[in-house]
Amino acid sequence: MAAGREPERTCVGCWGKAGKRSLLRIVRGRDGEVRVDPSGKAPGRGAYVHRTRVCAEAALASGALWRALRAGSADRGAARLRDDIEGELPP
Repeated sequence: MAAGREPERTCVGCWGKAGKRSLLRIVRGRDGEVRVDPSGKAPGRGAYVHRTRVCAEAALASGALWRALRAGSADRGAARLRDDIEGELPP
């Protein structure tokens, strides 16, 4: 990678590409729990969404987030995760 270039990631809500730092990372940790990763550095399998309600809702509603994380059931902790994501979005 060239110096000064930010890694590019794909939003699982809209499939648009953006710089890693501009997206919100959701991670499935080693314990299997799915949570928001504000630092972007937590260990585990990660997926990214734009910091917008539209992309966050699309990722959750379509099941794309769960598939990207290989998390299995979307029912486990979905309400808590939705609240956590809402807390990270701009007003």
